[in-house]
Order: sequence, then C-alpha cells, then structure tokens
Amino acid sequence: MSAGPAGSGSAPHRFAHYFVVCGLDNETGLEPDALAGENFDQSPLKRTFKSKVLAHYPQNIECNPFDQDAVNMLCMPKGLSFRTQRDSLAPRFHSFLITREDGSRTYGFVHTFYEEVTSAQIRSAMQTLHQMHHAEQHTSPHTCPSSSSSSSSSSSSSSSMDSLASSSDETESPSSQTGGRGGCGCSGSSYDAERDTLYVSKAICLIAPMPFMHACRRFLSQLHRAVVSQQPPPLPLESYVHNVLYEVPLPPPGRSLKFHGVYEPILCQRPGPSELPLADFPLGEAFQLLGVENLVQVFTCVLLEMQVLLYSQDYQRLMVVAEGITTLLFPFQWQHVYVPILPASLLHFLDAPVPYLMGLQSKEGTDRSKLELPQEANLCFVDIDNHCIELPEDFPQFPNKAEFIQELSEVLLHYGLSPEGGVTPPPPTTTTTTQTCVTGTGLKSTALRELVDDGRNGNLPGEALDVLELLQGNPTLERLQALAKRTGVKVARLESLVAGQKALGEDNMGGRTGAEEEELRNAKLNVQLREVFAARFATMFTDYEAFVIQSSPDLESWLTNREQMHNFDKASFLSDQPEPFLPFLSRFIETQMFATFIDNKIMSQWEEKEPLLRVFDGRIEKARLYNVRAPSLRSSVYQKCTFRKESAQAIEQRLMKIDHTAIHPHLLDMKIGQGKYQQGFFPKLQADVLASGPTNNKWSNRTGPAQRRREWPRQQPDHLGLDNDLKEKYMQEARSLGKNLRQPKLSDLSPAVIAQTNWKFVEGLLKECRMKTKRMLVEKMGREAVELGHGEANITGLEENTLIASLCDLLERIWSHGLQVKQGKSALWSHLMHYQAREEMTEQQAESPVSTGQERRKSESSIGLPALRVSVVQDMRHIQNMGEIKTDVGRARAWIRLSLEKKLLSQHLKQLLSNQALTKKLYKRYAFLRCEEEKEQFLFHLLSLNAVDYFCFTSVFTTIMIPYRAVIIPIKKLSNAMTTSNPWVCVSGELGDSGIMQIPKNVLEMTFDCQNLGKLTTVQLGHDNAGLLAKWLVDCVMVRNEITGHTYKFPCGRWLGKGVDDGSLERILIGELVVPCSEEEVVRGSKTPPPQRSPSQLRRISMTSITGRGTKPTTDQIQEAISEAVNNILKHFHKPEKERGSLTVLLCGEGGLVGALEQFFYHGFRTARLFQKNIFVWDFIERSVVYMESTDQMGDLQETAEPFGLTCDSLCRYANAINNTSRNIGKDGKFQLLICLGARDRLLSNWLPLLVECPIITRMYEETALLRDRVAVNSLISILQSLHDFPITLETSLTKGVDL
Repeated sequence: MSAGPAGSGSAPHRFAHYFVVCGLDNETGLEPDALAGENFDQSPLKRTFKSKVLAHYPQNIECNPFDQDAVNMLCMPKGLSFRTQRDSLAPRFHSFLITREDGSRTYGFVHTFYEEVTSAQIRSAMQTLHQMHHAEQHTSPHTCPSSSSSSSSSSSSSSSMDSLASSSDETESPSSQTGGRGGCGCSGSSYDAERDTLYVSKAICLIAPMPFMHACRRFLSQLHRAVVSQQPPPLPLESYVHNVLYEVPLPPPGRSLKFHGVYEPILCQRPGPSELPLADFPLGEAFQLLGVENLVQVFTCVLLEMQVLLYSQDYQRLMVVAEGITTLLFPFQWQHVYVPILPASLLHFLDAPVPYLMGLQSKEGTDRSKLELPQEANLCFVDIDNHCIELPEDFPQFPNKAEFIQELSEVLLHYGLSPEGGVTPPPPTTTTTTQTCVTGTGLKSTALRELVDDGRNGNLPGEALDVLELLQGNPTLERLQALAKRTGVKVARLESLVAGQKALGEDNMGGRTGAEEEELRNAKLNVQLREVFAARFATMFTDYEAFVIQSSPDLESWLTNREQMHNFDKASFLSDQPEPFLPFLSRFIETQMFATFIDNKIMSQWEEKEPLLRVFDGRIEKARLYNVRAPSLRSSVYQKCTFRKESAQAIEQRLMKIDHTAIHPHLLDMKIGQGKYQQGFFPKLQADVLASGPTNNKWSNRTGPAQRRREWPRQQPDHLGLDNDLKEKYMQEARSLGKNLRQPKLSDLSPAVIAQTNWKFVEGLLKECRMKTKRMLVEKMGREAVELGHGEANITGLEENTLIASLCDLLERIWSHGLQVKQGKSALWSHLMHYQAREEMTEQQAESPVSTGQERRKSESSIGLPALRVSVVQDMRHIQNMGEIKTDVGRARAWIRLSLEKKLLSQHLKQLLSNQALTKKLYKRYAFLRCEEEKEQFLFHLLSLNAVDYFCFTSVFTTIMIPYRAVIIPIKKLSNAMTTSNPWVCVSGELGDSGIMQIPKNVLEMTFDCQNLGKLTTVQLGHDNAGLLAKWLVDCVMVRNEITGHTYKFPCGRWLGKGVDDGSLERILIGELVVPCSEEEVVRGSKTPPPQRSPSQLRRISMTSITGRGTKPTTDQIQEAISEAVNNILKHFHKPEKERGSLTVLLCGEGGLVGALEQFFYHGFRTARLFQKNIFVWDFIERSVVYMESTDQMGDLQETAEPFGLTCDSLCRYANAINNTSRNIGKDGKFQLLICLGARDRLLSNWLPLLVECPIITRMYEETALLRDRVAVNSLISILQSLHDFPITLETSLTKGVDL
C-alpha cells in the first residue's frame, strides 16, 4: 500500500497530498445508498446511489494515510446524482476537511461535474427503474413527490433522526419540480433511453495539508476545462496532476508561490511567522450570507462552546461559514466535534451531548419547522440560505458589541459590501410555465443565467473567463445556447460577459487577470476582518499573563497534577474587568478553548511556543510598545484595530512580487498511445507515472517547518525524562472531554462503532459532571478549601451563577442523549412533564395525596412548623405557577436551581429516574440515563453539592411572589400562653420587607404571600399592650419560605410589655438560617461560617441581671469581642459588593458590635438598686444627656473647645430623637439604635470621651469598670475610628420612626 520513498518522505512540504477521482463504477453498477436517507417514492433520477473512489494518487502517504470511505463520503456527501439533457449540468465546487485523532486537519477541494453515461447496462437499469416507478405511481394512490416533502419520514415509528435523514435527500435537480407532460410534474423527471441523454456526477478532488482554497479551485476548474474543451490540452492531464502532486512545494512562511495550471499560472501566498495564520476561505462571503450582526452572534455562541448547527442547501456555503467562524477565533481554537459537512449517514451525530459545530445540507423547499433536532436548549441554529439564526436562551452579548459591529461594517463598506448581508441565493427555478413544458427552454436559460451569475453564487468558480470558456467550449451547452436564441429566450448575461471579457483584455495592461485582482481583494478583505477580531481579544486579554498560575517546577509534575490544579486566577481576572464585560467573560473563561489556551501558555515554559500563542503574545507586546492600551486600562472604552493596513500591505506585496516559481508541468515517461483524449470525458489516468514523484526534486530534501516541529521532541527524547506516549495520553486527558470525539470516524459505521461512540459520550458526560461538581464545591467552600490548597478563597456571585448555568447546560445535554422522540426544546422538562402526568394519574386513582416518593422533611429546630411536603411534582408546580418564566428551557433551569437550593437535586433526579418504564419509553438503549452504573455515579456527584448552601433560586428570581409561614413560640413556663393584646409582625430580608401584618389573636401562626424578600434578616415583633394579660415572654419567631423550604429562626428570649424587663412593646430580632439536623454532620466539615444570630436569651439575662445567673465575661473577653466585631465589619466591606450579605447581622446579631459594646458598658455597672428595680445602660446615657443639657444652659460648656460642644449637641440630639420615637422599643432597643446611628454617622468615637468625662459616671460605675479605665477607653476609640472609612447603611427596620 505504501508509496515509494520519494512519495512518502517528501510529503509534508508538498502543496497537495492526493489527487482523487470519485464517481460511478460501471462494473458494480447502480447501488442504492441506504445511508443517505433513501426515498423510494421519488423518481429514480432523484434517488441517491453509491459513489466510489475510482482512483487516487499516490496510493498512500505515511504522514497522512488515505481514508477511502471518508474521502468518498465527503467528495460526494449525497452519492451519485443523475441528470438528463433537460437539467442544469453546471459544475459545482465545494471543500471539506477531515480532522484526525490528534486534532490536525487535512483539507479537500472538490470540483463536481456531469459526464455522459456511456454504459448501456447502466442506461437500461435506469430505464427499468423508471418503468417500475411509473407502474407503482399508477397502481397506488397518487402522491406527487414534489408536493410531499417526504413520505418516508411520516411513518409512526419514525424517530427524529429519520426525519432528519429525509430532509437531506437529493433534490439538486431543478427540473424535478418543473411540470412535465403529466399534470403533477412527476413525469417531468422521467427518463427514456431512446430519447434522453443520461448524465452522472463525477468529482475530481485535491487533498492538501493547508487550506489554499482559491489555488486548488482554479487548478481543478482548469483541469475540467481541458476535458470539455474542443482542443486537447497542451500536455496529457497526467503531467499537470503529477506536477501539482510532486513538484509544487508548499510556499515557505511569509512567501508567495506561482505554479502552473493547464492554461494559466496560479498564485498562492502564506503568512509569515508573526502574521495571522493562513485562512483562504472568503470571509466577505460569510458576512454577506449572514450579515454582520448575525455573524457576531453566532461567533459568540461558538466562543461559549454551545452547539452550533449550520443549515444550507449548498455544501460550499456550509464550509465557508464554518471555516470563517473558526478562523476568527484566533488565538483560541475550537476543541470539540467539528464537521462542517455532515454526511447523511452520520445524522446520529446530532444526538451528541457535547458542544459541536456541524453543517447540515437542507433539502430544497424544506421548512425549518419540519426539522426535528434532538436537543435545542443549548443550540444555535443558523439558516444560511434564509439569513436567520435562532439563539439559545440567556445568551450574553459580546463585549462592546455595537462598536465592534460598527468597525466591521466600515471594513465591509470599504470593499463595497453591505454590512446587512442577506445576499439571496439565486432564485430556485421552480416556476412551472406551460409554454416551456415541451422543450424546457426557460429552464435552460435560467440554468445558463445561474451559471454566469458567478458573483452571487458561492458555488461557481469566480473566474468569469473560466465560465465563458466552459460555455463556449462545451458542445452541449453551445447547443442549449443556440436553442435558447432560436426560441427567443435572451441570454443577455452571457453576452455582457463576452463584452466584459473584451473590455478586461483592453484594461488589463498591468499583467494581472481579473481573477487575480479578485483574489487579492479577497485576501486583503479577509485579513482586515480577522485583524478586527484579533484586536478585540488582544484588548480583552492584554493582561492575561498576570493571572496565569505557574506553580509546577517541571512539565512532568504539571501534567501529572493537571486536573487538580488551578491554572488561571479567574476571580482576580474578573474583578479587573469592566462591569459590562462580565456576563460574557465569566462564561468564556470556563470554556475548554480558554483552558487549552492557558495550558499552552504554561507549557511554553518548557516547550516551543504554540504558533497561535506566539503570534498573539507578539501582538500584545507590540500594543504595549505603542502604549495603545495604557490610558484606558480596565475601561470599557472601545479601541479600534491598529494592524489593519499593515497586514493588507504585507499580503499585497507578496502577491505583487512572487518569491518562488514551481517547476513547469512537462511530458512524463509514458508509453506511446497513453494519455488518449476524448472530449467531455475525464480520462483514466496512468497510475504508474502518478504513483511516485521524481527522486531528484530539489524540494524533496527540504524538511517542512511543520515536520521539523513534529520531529523536534523526538530529537530530544531525554529532554523531559517523560515518555512521549505518556505525555500524549496526559495531554489528551487533560485538555478535553470531547476531544477524542472531535471528528466522527467516517470510515466505519457499523452498529458496534456507533455504540462505541455513544459509550465515549457517556464517559465524557460523567467525567464532565465530576469536574463541574468538584469545581462548584471547591469554589463554594471558601476559606477551608484554600487552607487545604484548593485554590482561590472567594467565589463571586457572578462566577457562581456561571457555574450553575453550565451545570444546567450539562443536565440538558445528559437528558438529550439518546432520546427516542424529541418533544419541546428542553429534554429535561419534557421528561418531568411525563413524570408529572403519570404521578397525577396515580394520585387521582388513589384519591389521596401523592405517596410515591413523598418524603416529609422534619428537623427538631423547626418546632411549631408543620412538616413541608417534599416531592418532584410539588416543586414542578411551584415553577409552573411562576408567570415570569415563559419557556420550557427556562422552567427546567428554574427547577434545577430550586432543587439545588433545597439540597434535593440528586434526590429529585433519582426519584424521576426510578420510574424505569418511563425512562425506557423515552430513551434508546445506549442513552446515558439507561447506563445504570454511570447514572448512579452521576447522582452521587450531584449529591456532593448538598455539602454547601446555594441561594441560586432566591437570588435570581427576585420579583416572584413567594408564600411564607411565620410562627411565634412563647416560653410557656414563665408567661401566659394566651395574651389579650393584639400582636403584629414585620419580616424583612435583603430584597425588601413584608410591611406590618396583624397576627390573629392567640393563633400565633400565619401564612402570607409577598414578593421575594431574599435571605431573611430581621423580624420586628410587637403588640399594642391591650387588655389585662398583655405581658408576653417570647422564645423565638420561626419563618419559612414555603417554596425553597428555608427556615429562619429569630431568637428573642425577652418580655414584651409595659413594666416588665426593659418595658419594650416591640423588639427587632435578628435571623439565623436553620440547618436541618439530618445534614448537620455533612455540613460540619465544609460549611461556610454560619450567619450571626440574635443575642441569645442567656447573654441578655446575665447582662441585665434579671436573675443574676450566668458568668460575667472578663475584661479581656470583652475587648476581644469588640475587636472581633469591628474586624467582621471591615471584612464585610472588603468583599465584592454583591457578596456582602447583611450588615444588620454584624451590627446587632450575636457577636455583633452592639452586643460587644453592651458588654463594655455593663462592665462594673451598678445595677442593683433599692426595691430591686432594674436599671439599664440607657438610664446612664439619659442621665448624662440631661446633665449635659443643664450644664449647657448654665453656660459651663462655653469655655470648652468648639468641636467638643458640637459633639455634645449631637449626642443630646440623637438621644432625644430616640426617646421621642413613636415606637415602643424599650431601653435595650434604644441603646442598640444609638450605637447603630453613631456607627453610621461616624460619631461613636466622639461620644465616648463625653460620657467618660460626665460626673454621672462615678455614681453609676464601680472604680474598676472598663468605662473608667483611660487606657481601655482610648483603645476602644481607636478601634471604632477604623470604621470611619466605610459607608455604613442601616436597614429601615432599625431606623423606622427616628426623626434626625
């Protein structure tokens, strides 16, 4: 199989690796192509038949083995196509690519044309098929194939894949819908061997290591011209094929090359090492097909690694858009499944639960609505021919999108292209006109017009000259032209083309043909558009290097620990970015392409830099030199690209001044009589002269740079002390989940291979689930995780949201894998709806509450609250009642968030999947959800997320109405369980408060609906003191969110009533989230620090000496508590704003500032008085204020310094305002309010010296009191002053009713 030494050794630096001919094999005859979506209702001319690789030269190349099945499938993705003289016989061009296991690519360029069928056997077989088809049509109820889109896919058993297959049937023949002799037009595509000439498609193809699309296209079209032209070519065709295979080298980087086709020279150029890599597909065309706005949106989907499906009738369009978009990703590279042209036999690949970029050929006239796709939750659908796109939900915009589109539009307008795009494909020729039925001339002229209209049709060679010569050199087409003129149909475009050609001949004195001018213009447009995209990334990631974490001493240890390590400081990077960029960037830095980019950066310490990375780093360096970005660092101001002109000039210079010229084609050593020429037929080439190249070729000894790069690690085997295979294995594993699925293996499509592919998907999904849950845990566990060496300390809300969104995407992909029949856009929600329907049916039959899978969740801390019913269906109903969510995808995501917040995600999904009959009904055998062991592991990974607290539902759906339940629990031993007064309550949270609500007398429990309050922070509880039994000793208040099940406890432990305790009729209680007891063990080791609680009953009692029980804190403990409380407030302000939580808790909760200062003031306080009447710190402050006011009136304070007098005024003003409030908040409540207001207005440190200097202190405090210790007071003042730098804002529940 292998070629000669010259054939294989010199391959890497050759322009082309293989020349291939595909078509009809006369010996095997007509074989229906079952894989390509066969439809026997269609006329035989429109059916698909198997094509074969008829010849390929050379036999094989070591560095790029020939894959016969893949090449055949991609050269003729829909098999052979038959036509008669009535049809358009215009040649077509398309390209394809094959991605190998290691990620490297090979490009194929295909010129497809029609050749007359000479075999009598094939002609009679086609006649027989037609007669059978005709007979069936007349015996069966008549259905016209042109009116029904596909009768094969309408059978009841057809799956979503079948309908896809039918949509890719062969319908290129424009005559198929042109009415024939019969009324319906079926017989329009009939075939009569006597009258009709039969044509079949044949493809000639070049397979090359680099995408020199224009050069290959021109070479192939010249080769075809030589076949159809009346004059034989100057040399046998073998000479030209041999020349391009063995004697034309790849141009060296930064150089241009000229080689010779049959009629004209062909130019190609390759960018230098510091330029953007080679991309020869016409980007201008991609922008014209989609429009700038749509293209930028699709580009964003690709960057975020969504599933992108391109849809067009035209293979070349699919290729142009796919290659165009992946080219624009520089410096990043697409890491997942990439199949720009998906052969009909591989439609099951659309079931892949991984990100993909695929192209699907649409059937002429097929409506998008008829296309059933396995999963759409995360799909971007691009209808190229209709210039429209469908985007996934919650889709972030690309940074500076408007200015970016503006800059791209300027480039396009400069080259005379419309930024709106939407260049319509040539109108499909489906008009049925009775005048032309007999001869079909209208059709011919349309076909000619289409052929000539090369400017708009992406499928024709762009060279007007080629088209013209093709028309004039082809007797069949000349006959058509003459016929068209005779019947009075004008072929105006053809005449104008002739005139244009003459004019061009006169104008073109500069020596460049129109085609070359066009090529130069395309190349300049390409590079300028690419530079604009590259400049965006260079601006966004200017400082990326600063955030790369390089912690390994050598490559081996880095590769070994790759999965456990953080390579990029995401939190710091995001905190550096402008706010508007964050939604996009936070998702982009989680992608595989970004991870690979950072991996390459780290590996460049030990290895040669990856080429794209080298160019990108060079760009950033250059920008720094020119100081382009410095002034606007971290701003979202848009900066235009500065490299555009420079790049276009480099290309122009290369194409103007050719660096290398390849050897001319020459006569080969062929036997006399070989290389015979028969017009209109592509000859059988002489294999012996094409099997290997010349041995004395000066190019054959030069090693190409790509080869040198590949061999570089082999030359230094000891360089790393690491086995190359092992390294490759590590890199494969480290870099991706879907990478071994980058390209489906085209050659083997047995059920075993398909099963193996699906098994890889299942393994990949499980691995991805493990990585995602681990990442979510590590990010959320905070400080403990950092101490254990797991990476950064805090997770921003933004990052948490991104991780949860990607978990939702993963669950959607898992639920979409192996679906029997697609229903709705969200596979998960569809499954849940089926489950709900079954459960509700069971419920009705039993006429009792749902019992299956119902679990009641109790915890001893929710005393007084009835158990909350937990079920999958119950949570679904909550989501269904939310009018804000309009789509299935949105409902599925809300349900996932709710389950995650309730720590029930794993349990709910287990419950859902426990209905095995339903799972079997909905999923194929190979689906992930039917792989028992993997499913168990998956649920176990999700269970690990219960170790941390998420508020991902509460914090996202902030405007929904939520039912709450509140219960007041009195201390029955010490007080009346009943009270005659009228109690009220007001619940506040981070997002608002409920307003004051009356509690029904002696019920002590109520439910209320209210807009989402967020995490609950305080409860105001009070009564009106009416009746005889008005005093009330309350233990706590419990409040539960009835949707999420979060229960908050608000400890009180104090009396409410006049003449008891501190005389308060209203208390502000601080909440704590209750952890269900069953989870305490799980959480103990990993929980983020719990929120602060209200001061407990015990502490209150010991301080206010109600009983005198309890130990009093020492001076050291008190000072430590104050430092700790102030420290917590400082930490609060150093967190990102969205992450701070409640400041009220830090001020008034357990361990808060108020409690700590209370202890300071109670130290050495003389509380016991005659008749045991309790006195409070507030009494001391009141008396001090009275003393200061009276002294002020007597004028004693006139001599004191001005600021001292002002401070004195402020203390009196604040204390009086608190005393005069309409609220009955009691003496401890008033002290709390004074401390909070003093902290807010930065007055606490000024008030302390006043209280210390006041003579009242000696009457009310012992000598040893901390308040009379100068050192302690000064230390306290300096600690409190550290709060002055921060803006303290107070909840309205604290300051209500105080007029300052």
